[in-house]
Amino acid sequence: MRRPLLTSRALGLAVAVLLVPVIAGCKGGDGGSSDVSPADRLAAAKAGFDKAEYVGFTLSTSELPSDIDGLLSAKGTGTHAPAFTGEVKVQTAIDITAPVVAVDGKVYAKLPFSPYSEIDPAQYGAPDPADLMDTDAGISALFPQTKNPTVGDSKRDGQTVLTQIEGTLPGEAVKKVFPSSGTDDFQVTYTLTDDDMVDSVTITGPFYDGSPNVTYAINLDLNADPVDITAP
Repeated sequence: MRRPLLTSRALGLAVAVLLVPVIAGCKGGDGGSSDVSPADRLAAAKAGFDKAEYVGFTLSTSELPSDIDGLLSAKGTGTHAPAFTGEVKVQTAIDITAPVVAVDGKVYAKLPFSPYSEIDPAQYGAPDPADLMDTDAGISALFPQTKNPTVGDSKRDGQTVLTQIEGTLPGEAVKKVFPSSGTDDFQVTYTLTDDDMVDSVTITGPFYDGSPNVTYAINLDLNADPVDITAP
């Protein structure tokens, strides 16, 4: 006797059952890279940052201690030459916002009512913004020095899943990037995409030695438009 053909409903159920393990194997969870250690993810994030030709860069704090001169914000584009062009705002007796170009180890600012001139950013409590792009001694150099990294919360930004990795940075490591810093530990949170590209870094600690802790948020765009960075 001939066996009856599968009904369309039964056939559909059979296909669904067969596909479940395939889909499960291909689908990434909201956290992404769940089988990779946080330290390995940070190493991959450093590699991705260091390969970027032009990095859109915004560093800012909502508040500085009122009695110090320091960096309020820096916004612009950097390369790993290292070089930077953009706008920097510093807190002094009178807050100053100025276009800045940093290249070939020199920093030039166009202060109010003046042409571009070479400055020493340390006089304003700020690092050389180009140095932040240095692959050996800049922001990305902190990634592999993060102690006890752990995976934190994840969130979706459109089609992109962003996962936080939290940890501690040795003060001596931060001081090499931000010379005004103290040597106590800093708290750091990185936000990475599923393919371990860094989206942002938030660091809290003694950025100004002897003063209360400050939090700097650093937002990064590793696909920034090309810019020509030359001394003015």
